[in-house]
Amino acid sequence: MCTLTLAWRTFGDAPVALAATRDEALDRPSEPPALRGGDPRYVAPRDAEAGGTWIGVSEGGLVVAVTNRWLDADREGDRSRGLLVRDCLTVASAEDAVRTVEREIDERAYDGFNLVLADARAAFLLTYDGRLVVTRLDSGVHVVGNVGGVVNGAERFAVPERRREFGEERADSARRIAAALVPGPGESGASWLDRASGVLADHEYDACLHGDAFGTRSFTRVRTGERPAVGYADGPPCETPAEPVSLPDDFALAGE
Repeated sequence: MCTLTLAWRTFGDAPVALAATRDEALDRPSEPPALRGGDPRYVAPRDAEAGGTWIGVSEGGLVVAVTNRWLDADREGDRSRGLLVRDCLTVASAEDAVRTVEREIDERAYDGFNLVLADARAAFLLTYDGRLVVTRLDSGVHVVGNVGGVVNGAERFAVPERRREFGEERADSARRIAAALVPGPGESGASWLDRASGVLADHEYDACLHGDAFGTRSFTRVRTGERPAVGYADGPPCETPAEPVSLPDDFALAGE
């Protein structure tokens, strides 16, 4: 599954504020966030099975996050979507990352995905089901999950027939999360991110999932700006507090 919440250019103290759960097989190995890459460097967890990542932030403040996208028929992807996230984290801007994805899907096959790219200057949602759709995001709060989400103030859901009942539940979850995360008067990015973290951990909103073999494996929060911060919970957020991730002193996440 996975649920991703993004506030873009909504708060003066945080050009990008993002909180996201990762839902995955409980036995799939992973590594916690660490400094990776070269120029630019980036901070991201690592999928130890396929080698990519599902979320990260690069030096300079580009935030990239992916969810899978449920389709009526699975695509035969020959490359992990997490490697596409890693590719995007090594470019200079959200605009450049869009072009990276466009080139990649011309050359390689991927299963369906929703990909968020955001820095201080631009933000995009890329959806792929065999055809790539690029949506430039307006300032405000956006919620994205496996069947679409609430984007630019409008519902954009595509529930596959083969997962109709569960897909409708995921769409309803996204609607309720978006309604709960409308920014309050005078709210800061830091306080909104605290609130978003609480909503994703609250079972009332159905974003934190538990199962015998599959469920919410981790939670990540990212804030760029003059006081950047990354937090990570290696477990479901209802049980596992998000711990601060150490950033190098020269790792700049400030934006315009």
